[in-house]
Amino acid sequence: MNPGGVTLVGAGPGDPELLTLKAIRAIRAATVLLVDDLVGAGVLRYARRSARVVHVGKRGGCASTPQAFIEKLMTAEALKGERVVRLKGGDPFVFGRGGEEAEHLRAQGIAVEVVNGITAGLAATTALGVPMTHRDHAHGVILVTGHARGEEAALHWPTLAAAAAQGLTLVIYMGVSSVGALQQGLLGALPPHTPVAVVQQASLPQQRHAVGTLAGLAGLVTGQGLGSPAIIVVGDVLRGLHHASLAGQPMQHGRAA
Repeated sequence: MNPGGVTLVGAGPGDPELLTLKAIRAIRAATVLLVDDLVGAGVLRYARRSARVVHVGKRGGCASTPQAFIEKLMTAEALKGERVVRLKGGDPFVFGRGGEEAEHLRAQGIAVEVVNGITAGLAATTALGVPMTHRDHAHGVILVTGHARGEEAALHWPTLAAAAAQGLTLVIYMGVSSVGALQQGLLGALPPHTPVAVVQQASLPQQRHAVGTLAGLAGLVTGQGLGSPAIIVVGDVLRGLHHASLAGQPMQHGRAA
């Protein structure tokens, strides 16, 4: 990382052992770190003691540091010659606003590097012990946010459901706050018995999850008290987990085996 530049670093889903070596090197080299709320506490163990750490909370549905302020702060620190790391949960380029930040910084003539991290959707399916894709059950995957930016950007869930019905796994970020609406939309093209799972705080010790069907998705979220940050997974890759829950095995709560 060159002095006076910015590195957008994906801190992964929370477990510091899931950091890449490149991410650790960038964190160790930083003189200023701008840290999101969803970054696991253990990740900062790699920061140098002399580094300035600024917590810039960003979490859907909660009070957040304005994006414009974050971009202004990154720019100011980089122009002073600081080695800035913007530390984000998951991956900077998967619902992390990394694209916006990179565009802003490059427009100011500031060099930007991006270090990928394990995105929460992948961590969630792995925590359940299932894949995103499967030769027999899912020929692809759709990553989508349930937190649209304004009414004009609202997703048409029946269209996504129709795509999923062709053999795709739906991995929905930031969807628990609007779970009723997305459930009804998905039922427009997917059968009620379609397997679903909700994973909260994937990869962390406090991880919780629940497994059921699309017909009961909203009730599953409220009944189990699941909330943000959480991932909703919809599709036949979950078929084995759903059958296990119907058989009475302990798949409704706690960490996945």
